[in-house]
Amino acid sequence: MSYTGSVRPGGLYDGRDLTHIAIHKVAVDPAMSNNCYLLRCRHTGEQLLIDAAAEPERLVPWIGAGGLSTVVTTHQHWDHHRALAAVVAATGAEVIAGEPDAAAITEQTGVPVTRTVGQGDRIRLGESELEVIAVRGHTPGSICLLYDDPAGPPHLFTGDSLFPGGVGNTFGDEAAFEQLINDVEERIFQRLPDDTWFYPGHGDDSTLGRERPSLAEWRERGW
Repeated sequence: MSYTGSVRPGGLYDGRDLTHIAIHKVAVDPAMSNNCYLLRCRHTGEQLLIDAAAEPERLVPWIGAGGLSTVVTTHQHWDHHRALAAVVAATGAEVIAGEPDAAAITEQTGVPVTRTVGQGDRIRLGESELEVIAVRGHTPGSICLLYDDPAGPPHLFTGDSLFPGGVGNTFGDEAAFEQLINDVEERIFQRLPDDTWFYPGHGDDSTLGRERPSLAEWRERGW
């Protein structure tokens, strides 16, 4: 069956095999319905997890005997790292986060962030790499991860910075919203093509082309 990106807590994962990496998506926690993404290099078997959000009893078996080299936490909010301590204890994975959010993540989880990253940094995944796009506003250190597939359209993991239908919540902070909508427009929409597939921290996926006509509306409404 073809990949849809539609997953629900307690349900099965959805997955797709690209030429060089495989992408698996699962939802955890019925209350928050967080998405977790397990990426695997198809040449070396190395694996990377984006957001150890919850339910380590599901995530650790899902990671499997192949182990885990890296956990990337997209931002500091509690619902995106509740399983971080258990996953790292089980796998010994390196912990990566955006520099402005790293201290808060460690304070909330007790897990040291072993590498902090910022705009333009690269994260290896076997024979491939992910580029860090810093998208400030939802939190100061929120990051997106870009896989620029040499054999197809780009793939972008957006955390809670971009969703189908709008940018992430800035909780009534007008300056934070202005920062977020500017970063999303300048660093994502002005750079990447319409066929870029993006994977958010909650809910279903979308493409930039599907969302691009709504950018001005999002800016006007202020959320």
